[in-house]
Amino acid sequence: MENHTNGIQQKSCFSRRLGFYTLFWIFVIGCFLGVMLEIAWFFINHHYYENRSGLVYGPFNLVYGLGALGMTICLNRVSKRGLWWLFLGGCIVGSAFEFLCSWVQESMFGTVSWDYRAESLNLNGRIHLSLSLIWGILGVVWMKWLCPSLCIQLQRVPDALAKPATWIMLVFMIFNITVSAIAADRMTERHHGIPPENGIEQWVDETFPDTRMEKIFANLMFVEGDKRIPIQNTD
Repeated sequence: MENHTNGIQQKSCFSRRLGFYTLFWIFVIGCFLGVMLEIAWFFINHHYYENRSGLVYGPFNLVYGLGALGMTICLNRVSKRGLWWLFLGGCIVGSAFEFLCSWVQESMFGTVSWDYRAESLNLNGRIHLSLSLIWGILGVVWMKWLCPSLCIQLQRVPDALAKPATWIMLVFMIFNITVSAIAADRMTERHHGIPPENGIEQWVDETFPDTRMEKIFANLMFVEGDKRIPIQNTD
């Protein structure tokens, strides 16, 4: 697809629907929209604001960004085969992805951000049936309406803006993810009484103390055997 501006034909870097530029911005926008939707949902149900970000800088959460990316890639081939195919695919892809994210977080940092062991038909507390069905609905909505509309809007962005913006955001997200991982690791080490060993860890402790991390990762829990200890209860 090509853009037409002032009679001049110009090829867009978003012309290929699943090219690098398109997939990257699907990831970024998914990171952002997921946080906004969860904050709104939490406010409607609990009547107060709670941060749902997963990174230390900005309203971004990798779970939603990678989820949107995974849905787009995995369900693209079945997007024209009917709603039930998308629903079933969304259930499978979303559930597998959520289970994997929880397992990776626990393996790397000794923490989890959700625990569904109290829910019926759950799998190791990482996913349960109701959420699997919600993932199916999201798969349909995303692939039938949101993702196609987003791709159309991206194609309207001129290369002169799209390419530099993409690379600037890429550098920012890599930096954000790296600092977030280091801060999360140090938070777990502090929880276990491990002091900083170098200047970088001292800087992390000063810049991202537990009081700040509690605001960023409000729903985080430390895993100790079968126990889940909320971050707010670790003082």
